[in-house]
Amino acid sequence: MITLDGESLTLDELVAIAEGDPVTVSAVARARITASRLVVDEFARHDEPTYGINTGFGSFADVRIPADSLAELQLNLLRSHAAGVGEPLPVPVVRATMALRANVLAKGFSGIRLETVDLLIEMINRGVVPVVPSRGSVGASGDLAPLAHLALVLIGEGEAVVTGRQPVSGGPRPALPRSVPGRQALHDVGLTPIHLEPKEGLALINGTQPSTALLGLALAGAERLARAADIAAALSIDGLQGSTTPFDPRIHAARAFAGQAAVARNLNALLAGSGINAAHANCGRVQDAYSMRCTPQVHGTARDAFDYALRVFAIEANAATDNPMVFADTREIVSGGNFHGAPVSVAADVLCIGLAQLATISERRSDRLVNPASSGLPAFLTRHGGLQSGLMMAQVTAAALTSELKTLAHPASVDTIPTSGNKEDHVSMSMAAGLKACRALDLAHHVLAVELLCAAQAIDLLHPLASSPLLTNVHRALRQRVPTLEHDRPPSPDIVAIAALIASGELERACARKVN
Repeated sequence: MITLDGESLTLDELVAIAEGDPVTVSAVARARITASRLVVDEFARHDEPTYGINTGFGSFADVRIPADSLAELQLNLLRSHAAGVGEPLPVPVVRATMALRANVLAKGFSGIRLETVDLLIEMINRGVVPVVPSRGSVGASGDLAPLAHLALVLIGEGEAVVTGRQPVSGGPRPALPRSVPGRQALHDVGLTPIHLEPKEGLALINGTQPSTALLGLALAGAERLARAADIAAALSIDGLQGSTTPFDPRIHAARAFAGQAAVARNLNALLAGSGINAAHANCGRVQDAYSMRCTPQVHGTARDAFDYALRVFAIEANAATDNPMVFADTREIVSGGNFHGAPVSVAADVLCIGLAQLATISERRSDRLVNPASSGLPAFLTRHGGLQSGLMMAQVTAAALTSELKTLAHPASVDTIPTSGNKEDHVSMSMAAGLKACRALDLAHHVLAVELLCAAQAIDLLHPLASSPLLTNVHRALRQRVPTLEHDRPPSPDIVAIAALIASGELERACARKVN
């Protein structure tokens, strides 16, 4: 049971919730929620206009709403803003969004009722997952459309599925039941819809939580991918009979980038004791190609980019993103702009750029492995070239995916387009950035899988020379999923299987050593 208090939610906890762990709200947070609600109830009785309580929204902010229509105002807000289109967000992303929104509400700046938060928590715990279209948010005034689709289920509208645990990544997902009306989904697990009161609709949809969920889950996968990339690079470097000299810790201490130094340490540890490396100690080669020699610099830059994204996520996951904000201590309701997704958008774009760094250098190592001019191995890693094509097309696939990933690395955060009658005249595109990051992560998994496929074949071709003890463990794990290529076969299933090995973390575990 993970406790939400609005202040301490971590990325690891969010991943656990996304996969199915239950949640609760701390007693301190419950007291804050109650205190802020008292302020909203007080303002709802006043005649003076207060945005989000007795006025319209966006361009209608100057329209005064009569007291007997305040509940209808919130209902209309959810219905009108549920304008999303496109394929639904995956179940783990929606669960992460629900948890992030509940965590924001737990901060006590939203003015929502405690019973509404409790229903959201029970939906998480009983597996009620709203169907949320993935497109429709520009990441300002919050991710309004996705959150409106989510919130509709709380009032017994919209669509939902009732599901059990769902993996965030790694292998096939369990088949989902068909979606049902929100009211039925609640009824099926013993829950009852709520009736909205003043400000509650706005409290449910004003925020960056869908964008932040995409960022967080993509980041968790990217951190795992970065560790796998070091393993793949080490296996390729051994398969290409490269040197470990460029990984001398003195070189990296002289530049002092943390990510670069960490990668160099990993490569040295992974390659320690390699019989292949020892066999070419005096080969006369002066320098390796950049895709081998500069692995710490490139992989390290990606790691540093991911560290930046993690800092942004850690703040945003525990940040109040409402408008207006309720300050119970001074009994004030103040309008601002914390709903703007600029920090999330930039972080997701940086994440994409980091993934592009890992993919582009991986693809270059794959190319060197299949090219006899650079590898010294049989062309396309087959002993029967001409009659057989070996891994020729696997490298082509890596090239295609890498090229697509480069387009995803173009930042969404530099774009903006006015909406809501020019009231919202600068927007963040954080949802687009988050969706790009998730797509880029998927592509990068498969690019790296091609490298591992090629590197494992190179190790086989160098027999009887043996790799290091750690890389031998990795090679064995790969061969348990994908046999040596003796005769041509479709590489596609092999690539998919290795990508799943990376995403699940099994590749790291096969090392029998923690890759930092």
